[in-house]
Amino acid sequence: MHNQPISDPMSVNRRVFLRSSGAGVGMAALANLLGQDAVGASGLKAAQGDGIHFPAKAKRIIYLFQSGGPAQQDLFDYKPMLNELNGKELPASVRGEQRLTGMSANQSALPLAGSKFKFSQHGKSGAWLSDLLPYHRDIVDDVCFVRSMHTEAINHDPAITMFQTGSQIAGRPSLGSWLSYGLGSENADLPAFIVLVSQGQGGQPLYARLWGSGFLDSRYQGVQFRGGKDAVLYLSNPEGVSASRREAQLHAINSLNRHQYQKELDPEIESRIAQYEMAFRMQTSVPEATNFSDEPESTFEMYGEDAKKPGTFAANCLLARRLAERDVRFIQLYHQGWDQHSNLPKQITGQAKETDQASAALVKDLKQRGLLDDTLVIWGGEFGRTSYSQGVMTKDNYGRDHHPRCFTTWMAGGGIKPGVTIGETDEFGYNVVQDPMHVHDFNATILHLMGIDHERLNYKYQGRRFRLTDVHGIVQDKLLA
Repeated sequence: MHNQPISDPMSVNRRVFLRSSGAGVGMAALANLLGQDAVGASGLKAAQGDGIHFPAKAKRIIYLFQSGGPAQQDLFDYKPMLNELNGKELPASVRGEQRLTGMSANQSALPLAGSKFKFSQHGKSGAWLSDLLPYHRDIVDDVCFVRSMHTEAINHDPAITMFQTGSQIAGRPSLGSWLSYGLGSENADLPAFIVLVSQGQGGQPLYARLWGSGFLDSRYQGVQFRGGKDAVLYLSNPEGVSASRREAQLHAINSLNRHQYQKELDPEIESRIAQYEMAFRMQTSVPEATNFSDEPESTFEMYGEDAKKPGTFAANCLLARRLAERDVRFIQLYHQGWDQHSNLPKQITGQAKETDQASAALVKDLKQRGLLDDTLVIWGGEFGRTSYSQGVMTKDNYGRDHHPRCFTTWMAGGGIKPGVTIGETDEFGYNVVQDPMHVHDFNATILHLMGIDHERLNYKYQGRRFRLTDVHGIVQDKLLA
């Protein structure tokens, strides 16, 4: 049985808690984070008999989240019918009873918008790509494209929350937090869950709750790294404070915290102690990981010149590779701005230019270093875009509204079948007609690749057992190598 929160405060201490956890998730993850020796791979192997864990195909995840909803018809999902019927009304039989957002529901017409960009096939797999993604051509035979993703959420905030937490309602633990809770860390000097957000991007806002731990212990939340000299706020010692003085201060604070814990038996106090200790170790590990001075010029040629600019998507992709080398469990990148309601041809061209080269470089770099086999790379947004134009449509300009009924994402490495395209949409690019994949199926498959049974990794809170996939989710075997 999976460990449950202990309600009696008198019974909550380290020894009793770990004993009550048995050989399950508590032993695999919490022993390390409660100040014990690092569990690492050997501890995870010991936990594989608990019914929750089994041999994993991936050790870590790099998730390249494209916030805003990339238009699949202009990137991956070639629909010549849209060009043939450009400007014609979307057939009522294709739309059916599907709802529209308030931004296009009152339009007098829903004219189909063919892509302005040319498509061609690439690699042995013959994957379709638009000319917006020239660097992706080099990785199509390493990638599994999923063109049949779908979700219920039609607006940004609930949709991105759904992908990251398994619920449209805020407050649940994020994917990275579930993995930190279920698997722990393999690097005692860096957080198990690190977040990188591209700087200087407009678009829909991002919130810390997207990488929060929800009702799980706060130690499982993501730690955001920022571009520039100080990657983590308040990590550096203030002027005049030496490392030895900071260490003495830490010991004093932790002594007070342990004294408070003995009186109150609040597990969050132990979390506070663990986080202070982690922050102290990060004073050395973070500057080393974020310093690119040891990277050869060939690396920057691969990722692009933007990789030399801290906080860009390219720099974050390179940093993600460096963190993967250091066994960080879950690395979440966010890149905003894929929200082209109007002026799509110009705006999406800029977005693709910022992300295409670095995304492909990351896959190639991991592969040449022998890391792709056990690193799962994910690329995608919270939903797709409509095949009809939102707003005024001209010969060279159009926009696309939100569309949750079908969109494309891709995965590579970490046990994923390479060089295949899964799923199919209708000739209008409006509905899934083959191999539909819901967000819960997607997350169930991610956990499976990491060696976790998504139905058994749960947490009892307010009288109910919660899990990332709620009461849904089917592992998609067709994606697995």
